[in-house]
Amino acid sequence: MQKRIDKSEIEQLRSPKRVTMLEVERVVELCLEQLFITRVLDVGAGSGLFADAFALRNLEVTGIDKNPSMVKTASDLVLNARFREASAEMLPFADRSFDLVFIAHVLHESDDPLLILKEAKRVAVSRVAILEWPYRSENKGPPLEKRFEPDKIKKLARLAGLTAVKKIDLEFMVFYRMKPG
Repeated sequence: MQKRIDKSEIEQLRSPKRVTMLEVERVVELCLEQLFITRVLDVGAGSGLFADAFALRNLEVTGIDKNPSMVKTASDLVLNARFREASAEMLPFADRSFDLVFIAHVLHESDDPLLILKEAKRVAVSRVAILEWPYRSENKGPPLEKRFEPDKIKKLARLAGLTAVKKIDLEFMVFYRMKPG
């Protein structure tokens, strides 16, 4: 049973402080840099924060989340994107359906991050991008044992068949981008 989301939780997820911490605009720029992108899949879309930023650039955005409350919330908040309930480990889309597959704060929540990356590679045409917490103990975010060392993400990406893995350190997060083969 998925947790229901209340208004205060949504406000916290979309707060200016969190938007700043996630560097939403910079992350979107890094996702799109040097590519012609029209179709974006936001895996683990949550409240639609990143989906909204992509959609505001006139991109065709689809967001998925396994929590039906989040899907409803994102659908209500981001009118120029589509959202559906789905698992990151089993994406309900045809091969090569999206120019960009964006995965923010999902890998550390999964029991099978390799399967998520394999699925992302399968549905991506040009790029897979990942935003995760840095590998360090902090008061915010998941505990250290749930976080990924950069070499682990690079290894998982290679095992999934992703290439040209590039790590970019942001102020509070770590951004990775790679090619689907």
